[in-house]
Amino acid sequence: MPLITIADEATGAPSGPEWTMEIFEEEVRLDELIRRRVFLEVAESGARVDPEKRTRATLEAFGRNGFVVLVDDRQVTSLDDKVRLHAGSRVTFLKLVPLVGG
Repeated sequence: MPLITIADEATGAPSGPEWTMEIFEEEVRLDELIRRRVFLEVAESGARVDPEKRTRATLEAFGRNGFVVLVDDRQVTSLDDKVRLHAGSRVTFLKLVPLVGG
């Protein structure tokens, strides 16, 4: 199966963790991609967290512009958008940090 890289980043901070995920289709909706990423993070962390609840909170954060999603350096702006993936794609979850004084 083709592999993609999932990365967390924040403006003005060092890069966060990265994961590798197998993909089974060339196109997936952004909300589904976010769900898979959350489930992967919860599974690998071993935390006793409800992944469905964490997914809902993450989708709400996206709706409030808490972070943006970049797929191969292209911003995806809507949860309904279909994302084209291929082996080697990089999906970056970029947390937005407010400007000082702004």
